Amino acid sequence: MRDFKATPEPSGGKPRKAKLPIFVIQKHHASRLHYDFRLEMEGVLKSWAVPKGPSYDPTVKRLAMMTEDHPYDYAGFEGVIPAGNYGAGNVIIWDNGEWEFIEPGDDPVKALKSGKLAFRLYGKKMFGEWALVKIKGRDGSKGNEWLLLKHRDQYASADVDVTEVAPRSVISNKDVDEVGGERTWESNRKASSGRAPTLADKLAPTKPAPAPRSRAASSRSRSSPARSSRKAAPTPRRRLR
Repeated sequence: MRDFKATPEPSGGKPRKAKLPIFVIQKHHASRLHYDFRLEMEGVLKSWAVPKGPSYDPTVKRLAMMTEDHPYDYAGFEGVIPAGNYGAGNVIIWDNGEWEFIEPGDDPVKALKSGKLAFRLYGKKMFGEWALVKIKGRDGSKGNEWLLLKHRDQYASADVDVTEVAPRSVISNKDVDEVGGERTWESNRKASSGRAPTLADKLAPTKPAPAPRSRAASSRSRSSPARSSRKAAPTPRRRLR
């Protein structure tokens, strides 16, 4: 398996084109930590929020929630989204590079609309073939649920967790909580409350429902409280003067 701390270009496969579109993965610590996966397409960055980050294990399918398109310039942003803005929190460029469309067909835009996009990544941490596959959403969902998965190629491995091995920025070598406010990004979408809601909030598991109480417990709760076995201390008599 490739040493993810090194940055050589992968070899093999069909020859690369002279100029390919870019990709960027931004590690984003908002209310919850997640990874924003972005592909340049149609002059913008098509974006997905991946709560657990990518996995090189082909048997692992990561949930990826498609979000709104981001401007191309956002690909170079590393810094802080101030409080009061949508997605407030720290952002680092966890990986970046170029990507190459594979299938289906010969048009990535049409492939994306069809619900399946296979591609090859040429990054510093992300190599080889990957795919985004749209899945049937749960009842009430907006139909933006996808899966990010690794194809079985020479880079696939179940033994390395790339997010653990290489947690830092490829630009500054900082971890996400080490980024300062030297650079900020004012979102064009303001938070609706004091704390900016994020997509990660929607992905967080709900609290389990409390276990049902037994009939005996319910019966005790409806009845009067049990009397103590200890006798009450006698009330002291007041001495008459």
